[in-house]
Formats: sequence, structure tokens, C-alpha cells
Amino acid sequence: MRNDLGAKPMLYPMPVLILGTYDENGVPNAMNAAWGGISDFEEITVSISAGHKTAANVLKTKAFTVSPADVKNLVAADFVGVVSGNKEPDKIKKTGWTVAKSEKVNAPIFNELPLTLECEMISYDPGTDRLVGKIVNVSADESILTGGKIDLTKFCPICYDPSEHGYYTMGERVGNAFADGKQLQ
Repeated sequence: MRNDLGAKPMLYPMPVLILGTYDENGVPNAMNAAWGGISDFEEITVSISAGHKTAANVLKTKAFTVSPADVKNLVAADFVGVVSGNKEPDKIKKTGWTVAKSEKVNAPIFNELPLTLECEMISYDPGTDRLVGKIVNVSADESILTGGKIDLTKFCPICYDPSEHGYYTMGERVGNAFADGKQLQ
């Protein structure tokens, strides 16, 4: 038997995305956004309300970074989601993260987050809260690479459960994409 839960944002896994921006004075900011994902080959879409400092920063700089939060950075990642950059000027300092300026876009890379998508704004609709960005570059720390590719046994991104407000790690590899289904051909 199935239970109807109503119209809710419940698609699993839901990544925990850390958006990085600079304000007009070059001060870095970060926010935690759960509603986002790849929407085309070189495109990402994220939902952020117009009241966020991040939205204002993106509109000024036309750039942002997106980093999946990982287990090592869970506390800091949650912190940037519960504390507003509009109210806390030392938000990044309190996370303990260090910042490097992206060489590709006018946005910060948080060195402690091992994977970063560097993006240029394509569009932002304050009515729907929809931010669309062009992925200009993906940078990854060597610590999560094997043979030049992301290794999920080394990189432990976390996912958000909107039903229970919990964070979870990615599970073990259970199959092979574009191969296991061939058994049914």
C-alpha cells in the first residue's frame, strides 16, 4: 500500500550544496542550499530566495561557486545554512574555512570543500527563486581523486533528508551504470 504525502520537495538523494559568492567589497559569503542540481550538460539550477545575501551577491557579480558539502565539513556546512550573511559579517571566519579566489569566475573557492563547480550566472528569477548558472570549470582536490576522477570512496558528500531534517552520507557502490541493465536486453 502506498501513502500520499502531498506535494513536497522530496527527491532523494538531495545534495547539500554550499554556494559561494563575493559581495561588492570582495568579502566572501556562503550559504547552504538543498534544492539544486544539474539541469543541462554545463548548467546547474539552484533555488535561493531573493532575501539571501547570496542572491544579492550573485546579481552584483554574476558569478558563484557550488560545492557539495562533505562529512568532514558537516558542522560548518550546517552553520552557513542557519546563519544569515545579512546578519553575520564573520560568517566564513567562524566556519574555519579558508578562501581562494577562483581563477575562472569572480567567486570564492572554499579550500576545505574538496569539489567546486565554478559558475557564471545565466539567469535569476526572484519570483521563482530560480538561479541558473553555466558551469565554467570543476576543480577537485587531489585527496578525492583516483586516476584523475572523483572517487566516492575518498569523497564523502552528504545528502539532506527534508522529511526528518537529517544529513546522510552516500552509500557504497551497488552497480555499474550503462552496463548492468544490459542483462535485460
